Amino acid sequence: MQPARRPGGRTARVRAQVHAAVLELLKEETWDDLSIPLVAERSGVHQATIYRRWGSLSALVDDMVTDWLTTDSPIPDTGTLRGDLRGYAAKIAEDLASPMGVLYVRAAMVGSKGPEGETYLMERAVHLNAMFERAAARGERPPSLLELLEVVIAPLYYHLIFFNRPVGVEHAHMLVDRLLSLPGET
Repeated sequence: MQPARRPGGRTARVRAQVHAAVLELLKEETWDDLSIPLVAERSGVHQATIYRRWGSLSALVDDMVTDWLTTDSPIPDTGTLRGDLRGYAAKIAEDLASPMGVLYVRAAMVGSKGPEGETYLMERAVHLNAMFERAAARGERPPSLLELLEVVIAPLYYHLIFFNRPVGVEHAHMLVDRLLSLPGET
C-alpha cells in the first residue's frame, strides 16, 4: 500500500519554485537562452530534480502553462452559452493585458516547441468542449472549437502579438457576439 500523497508539501513547493523561476527568467532572457540550468539556479532546485520531474524544458513550461490555465483561468459556467463565451473571452482579454498574461503567452510559445508541448492546448480543448456540451444539453447550439478559435481567440492573441496592443473586454464581447451571429449559431 502506497502512502497518501499530500497536496502540499515538498512536491508542491518545488513545483511552485520552478514555475516562478521560469516566469522570472522569461522577463529577462530570450526564449532561446532559457534553459534548465538557469531555471535550477534561479529556483534553488537541483537540475537533477527538474530533469527527473519534467524531463525537458518544453515539458516543464507546458506543465506551468497547463497549471496556470487550470487554476487561474477556469472555463466559466454561467448557465448560458453567451455568458460562458463572454466570460471566457473577457478573461483572455484581461490576462493578455496583464504583465503575467504576456509572460504566459511567451511561456506557451516556448513550451510548444518540444515534442511534449501543447498539453495545455489539449487540456483547454477538453474544458471548452465540456462547455459546449453543457450548452447543447440546455438546447443551445454551440459553435465548433475551430470557429471559437478563428473568430474569438485568434484575434485576441493577434492584437497582442502583432500590434503589441491587447484589446479590452468590450472588444472580446463583440467577438463573441460576432461568433454567435454566424449562420447556424445561437
